[in-house]
Amino acid sequence: MKIDVDLSTFNHKIDELVKFHEVDMLSVVNNAVYFNYFEDARVKYLQDLKIKYNLQEVMEDNSFFIMRRNEIEYIEPAQFDDKLIVFTKIDWIKNTSFGFSHVIINEQTKRPIAIGTGILVYIKLSTKQKQQLPAEFYEAVNEFEIDVLMKKD
Repeated sequence: MKIDVDLSTFNHKIDELVKFHEVDMLSVVNNAVYFNYFEDARVKYLQDLKIKYNLQEVMEDNSFFIMRRNEIEYIEPAQFDDKLIVFTKIDWIKNTSFGFSHVIINEQTKRPIAIGTGILVYIKLSTKQKQQLPAEFYEAVNEFEIDVLMKKD
């Protein structure tokens, strides 16, 4: 299956190396491991955004993000010792949630091997209830991303 992806719309990426414990006896990455790659990319994205824009309220004290939805489309298998690049961006933001897109590229072949999306909700840890995203988060994402859709819940 040939998938064309416009990587020029992604401003964030991380590298992953397929480790031995991530593959089965055929040396193919287990399907659940791709979600770990997405998680690594989302966490690093948010950490980098927080540092770059000096976000004070995000992931501090009584606030955090939780996964609401996580989807993936497998295109080609990754194998032991493959070098992968995980591209990540925020596509949209609402009042209390936002959506990520991911593309995993095999560094050697330059072909996409998986694409996915995820939705995160901003919560208050003490109550486990969703809360309004800070204005500084909206501003940072809007400045960092090429094209992010701002929606209302």
